[in-house]
Amino acid sequence: MLNFKYLVSVLCLVITIQTASAQLGFSHEIGVIAGPLQFRSDFGNRDDSETNFGNSGFGIGIVHYLNFSYRADCNCYTTDNFFNDHFKVRNEISWNRTKLEHLGKFVDASRTSLDADRLRGHEGVANNFDIGTQLEFYPLSIRSFQSFGSRFAPFGSLGIHLTSYSPKVTTTFANSDPDLVGDVTNASNFYSQWDPGSVDASPGVTWSIVSSVGVRYKLDKLSDLMLDFRVQHFFKDDIDGLDHQLDSNKGNDWLVWLNIGYIYYLD
Repeated sequence: MLNFKYLVSVLCLVITIQTASAQLGFSHEIGVIAGPLQFRSDFGNRDDSETNFGNSGFGIGIVHYLNFSYRADCNCYTTDNFFNDHFKVRNEISWNRTKLEHLGKFVDASRTSLDADRLRGHEGVANNFDIGTQLEFYPLSIRSFQSFGSRFAPFGSLGIHLTSYSPKVTTTFANSDPDLVGDVTNASNFYSQWDPGSVDASPGVTWSIVSSVGVRYKLDKLSDLMLDFRVQHFFKDDIDGLDHQLDSNKGNDWLVWLNIGYIYYLD
């Protein structure tokens, strides 16, 4: 319930801002995005390719753009200034999911210790719902792109998202006590060097910083294709349901997301 209230509050704020902007006559765009992602967390070995590619998931979203270069109320271009011709505001609602497991040298078949078995049996799911805003910068003219002066429009962006996370944790570790097999609340089912409480699948809400680079391709007067590569850093380290305090834990959870989108101009 707490997560829902936070997200509704942010969504209401976004709607209020967009309503106010509509009164100024700026035009709007709407689109959908989808694509694969890698969730970089405390699962597996840090900076290990097997871990990064093995812990991959998928994300989808709906995006809305506030376009300052064109006025919907008069079907004309706005006053020619640098901001209007090079910036857009991007609002987004998105969801991503990644199945997580421990990969790499510590779970190699040659490892026969109880801790190796604990790691092999430990799996999780990162499940995140995002609402946020980014400011996109287009180094080339937006007006020129919209009038087919160029088919391509590269961009970079920076923004902040509110993330509602609800991870899942499971274990198949065959504990000597049959009553404890599969018990995710018992620390003895997980890696012995982790502090008690390191594994916690409690849902929560946190902020995240989002940055991306991408390019648009002009399909026709009212639609574009978009390719976007995103890096998202969360302000917490238990988005994946795991926050161990070993030396290898260098930072909070983060992800990289390559998505393709279709954008339609409403006005």
